[in-house]
Amino acid sequence: MQILFHWRFICLPLLLLMAACTPPKKATVASTIIRQPEPVEKFAIDSTPANSSLLSGLLAKLPGEFSGIIADPEKYRLQIIYTQIDRDSVNKPIFRHHYYHATDQYTYPASTVKLPAAVLALEKLNKLGKDGLGLNTPMFTEALRPGEKPVFGDLSSKSGKPSIGHYIKKILLVSDNDANNRLYEFLGQQPFNDRLHSLCFEQAQITHRLSIALNDQENRTTNPVWFMGTNGETLYRQPFAFSALQYANRNDKIGRAYMKSGGPGQPDIKVEEPLDFSIKNRWPVKYAHLLTQWIMFPESQPEDNRLVLSASDYTFLWKYMSMLPGESDFPQYKADDYWPAYVKFLLAGSEKGDWFNPDVRIFNKVGNAYGHLIDAAYIVDFEKNIEFMLSAVIYCNSDEVLNDDQYDYDNLGFPFLKALGEVIYQHELSRERPRVPDLSRFKINYRE
Repeated sequence: MQILFHWRFICLPLLLLMAACTPPKKATVASTIIRQPEPVEKFAIDSTPANSSLLSGLLAKLPGEFSGIIADPEKYRLQIIYTQIDRDSVNKPIFRHHYYHATDQYTYPASTVKLPAAVLALEKLNKLGKDGLGLNTPMFTEALRPGEKPVFGDLSSKSGKPSIGHYIKKILLVSDNDANNRLYEFLGQQPFNDRLHSLCFEQAQITHRLSIALNDQENRTTNPVWFMGTNGETLYRQPFAFSALQYANRNDKIGRAYMKSGGPGQPDIKVEEPLDFSIKNRWPVKYAHLLTQWIMFPESQPEDNRLVLSASDYTFLWKYMSMLPGESDFPQYKADDYWPAYVKFLLAGSEKGDWFNPDVRIFNKVGNAYGHLIDAAYIVDFEKNIEFMLSAVIYCNSDEVLNDDQYDYDNLGFPFLKALGEVIYQHELSRERPRVPDLSRFKINYRE
C-alpha cells in the first residue's frame, strides 16, 4: 500500500489557534521517518471553543429520548467533536472542526490512554535505534513488587513471546489492560508524560496503570524490561525507574457517593461523598481526537512538533485500529466474548450481533470505566467515498454512585453513541464535497 504525502498546503484562515508549545529537539532516526508539511487548520487543543451551529443542528436530529442529554451536557459530562474532511486538487485533507460543549470539565479517560501509550512505545523503539530492536522483538518484564510475577511468555502471540507489537495489537483489538500496563512500564511514567507535554498535550497526566490497585509510589515505579535478540542475547535492558514528576494540582470529583472495599470477606462500604479523581489519569477527549487525526493524517501534525514514526509504523497502527477481533489470528479471539462491535461504540453501539459493513471501517480507540463511555474515531466508507472524524464522551450514571457497577451503559450510553454516529454519518452522505476523496491508502488487507 503506497502512502502519498504532499509538501505544500493552501493557506486557509485559522478557525482556532493551538496553544503555543516549543518541543525539545527530536532524536535523529532512520531515513524512513516521515517528514510532513504544516497542517491546513490548527486545533482548539487547550481552549473552550463556542458550540458549532452545524453540530448543534445535527444533534437536534437525534431521537427524542436523547434530548435531555443534549439539553444538560454538564450533567452527562458530554463533549463532542466532529471534523469534516475535504480534499484539495492533490487529495490533501482540509479539516473543519465542530465542537459541542468542548470544555475543561473533567471526564475519566479510561482506556483512551492506551492509544498514546501505543504510539509513544513505537516512537521510543525508533529513538533507541538499536539493531534488531523492533515491533516483534521479544520483550520481557521482570517482577518488582512482592507477589508479582515476571512476564517471559505470551501464548497468544505467534512466537509464544511478548513484544511491543503484540501488546499494541491486544490494546487496539480488544483494549487489553495488561498489555497497556506493559507499555506503561516500558515508557516509564515520567518520560511518558514529558513526551506528551512536549507534543502540546500540556494538561495530560498519565499517573497509573489500569485495573491494578496500586498506590501513588507504586505507580511512579516501573518494572525493569529487556529485549532478547535472535541468538538469545540482550539487545537492550532498561532498569526499574522512579518518576519524580510534579503534577499540577487538580480538584476533580465526580458523583455523590462511592463504594469501597470493606476488606477480605467483608461487604463493600458506601462512602457518602464524591469520588476523588484528582490523582487519576487525565487525557481530555480533545487530546484523543487530535492524536487520532495525527495518526491518520501524519501530514497534519506541525513539522516542528512531530511524532518520530516511520511509514510502516503508521500502517501498523491503521491496521489494528480498524481490524475487528474476529479478523485476528494472533491473538485469536472467540466471537462469543469479542463480537465485531466490541470496541466500536460510534455507529455500532457495541451491539452483540453481526454488525459489519465491509465498506465501512472505523479507526478508533474507546474507553469505558466509572460510568464514562468514550470513543475517538476516524470513520470511512469506501463504497460511498466519505470520511470524517467524530469523538465523544458521555457519563452514564443516573444514581451518581461510583464503583457500584450500576451504570447506564446499555440503556443510555451505547444507544446514544450509536445514534450520534448515525446522525453524523447520514449528514456526511448528503453533504456536497468539492472533490471525491482518494481513500486507497486506508484500504488494508487484514489477512496479511
